[in-house]
Amino acid sequence: MGSQRFSGSLFVMLVLGFLLGVSRGYKFYVGGRDGWATNPSERYSHWAERNRFQVNDTLFFKYKKGSDSVLIVSKDDYYSCNTKNPIKSLTDGDSSFIFDRSGPFFFISGNADDCNKGKKLIIVVMAVRPKPLPPTPYSPITPASSPQPTSSPPAVSPDARSPSDSAGPAQAPSTNSKSGSLGLTAGSLSVGLVLGASIGVSFILGGFLRVV
Repeated sequence: MGSQRFSGSLFVMLVLGFLLGVSRGYKFYVGGRDGWATNPSERYSHWAERNRFQVNDTLFFKYKKGSDSVLIVSKDDYYSCNTKNPIKSLTDGDSSFIFDRSGPFFFISGNADDCNKGKKLIIVVMAVRPKPLPPTPYSPITPASSPQPTSSPPAVSPDARSPSDSAGPAQAPSTNSKSGSLGLTAGSLSVGLVLGASIGVSFILGGFLRVV
């Protein structure tokens, strides 16, 4: 619980810090050290190109009050240096302008001659893209595993055994019966041979006696 609360607080702090940084923005001094001058050391178009502007950033124009002004104008009035129909005029000397949207902004000098000499600039404000926040640490909570019931083998009743089990183990045929039958056969053969020989001898003797 403590780690989860800490992670939640850290996430909220990061979000608030990001939103606070976006709401404040950055402050840019137009023209650098020269300020909003007629003959700056760096062209305003070049100064604008090497910077990146976002919503809520601030442009600061430094000039002498009453001698010049800053006009926010349309695109057509920018290229024609038309100072008669400005969208907004900044005339207080140290003027600030905050970007409230993305897209192009057109600034010219309130003096048309200075505008024609290059005292003007275009600022393109980038679209709002929130920065990705770092991932918050996450510790998954795994539920405790419940013990699984052990399965016991099913009980087998004595009457449920197969006929082969009740008949008992099969007995191998005895070799004594085979040897007995072989001995009987040999004995019968020898007796037959003796009887045959005796009969043959009797016939021979009988014939011999008849001849004598």
